[in-house]
Amino acid sequence: MKIGVVVFPGSNCDHDAWYALSANLGVSATYVWHQEDTLSNLDAVVLPGGFSYGDYLRCGAIAKFSPVIAAVRQFAQKGGPVLGVCNGFQVLTEAGLLPGALVRNSDLKFVCRTVPVRVASADSPFTGTAQVGQVLQLPVAHGEGCYVANDETLDMLEHEDRVILRYVNDLNGSLRNIAGIVNEERNVLGMMPHPERAADPLLGNTDGLVLLQSMLAAVSPSLSR
Repeated sequence: MKIGVVVFPGSNCDHDAWYALSANLGVSATYVWHQEDTLSNLDAVVLPGGFSYGDYLRCGAIAKFSPVIAAVRQFAQKGGPVLGVCNGFQVLTEAGLLPGALVRNSDLKFVCRTVPVRVASADSPFTGTAQVGQVLQLPVAHGEGCYVANDETLDMLEHEDRVILRYVNDLNGSLRNIAGIVNEERNVLGMMPHPERAADPLLGNTDGLVLLQSMLAAVSPSLSR
C-alpha cells in the first residue's frame, strides 16, 4: 500500500500527514509534488493543510490550477480515496470536487485549538471504523474555515448523508456546524479539523487515528483487523 501526500508551495502540514501515515500507522507514504500530472501506483491521496501559494487571492484558489489537481480528479473518478484536510478541503471546493466554499471565520479571527467533533455518518471510507455519534477531540487551525453553501446544497448534503463530521459547538460560523463532507460517490472527504495532529501518543491524543485507519481499511480490509 502506498499513500500519496500532495505538496504545494506553502504547504506546512505535509510532513505531519506523512509522519502520521508512515510512523504512526506503518504504511508507505510518499510526497507528491504539485507539478506531477499522474498518480500511478497510489492507493489513496491526501491533500494536507497549510497555505498553498500563500493563500493569495483566496484559500485554494491558485492550487486548483496545479497539474496535480487534474490527476487527483482522475484518481477520484476511478474510485480512489481522497482526503483533503484544512487547506486541502479548501482546494477541493475551489476545484469543484466538493460543493460549497470555505470563507472567513464568523468572528474574523484565526482559531487554533482542539475542539470536539462528532461523527455524523459512518458510511464513508474515512469513518468506516468509527461509530455514529462518536466524539473526537481534533485540533483545528484556520482563518477561513467557515463552511457555506446555499440551502438547496445543504439540504442535499443532509438528505444524502454526506455530512460526515460536525462541530459539537459553533466554532467558526459553519452552516449546520459542518466540519467535513464527502462527494456524491463518497470517496472524497474534505474536513477542516486535523486528524494527523491527533495521531501520536506522545501528543496525548490519538483520536484522529480512527479516520486515518478507516481510510486505510477501506483500501486494504485486512488492516481493520
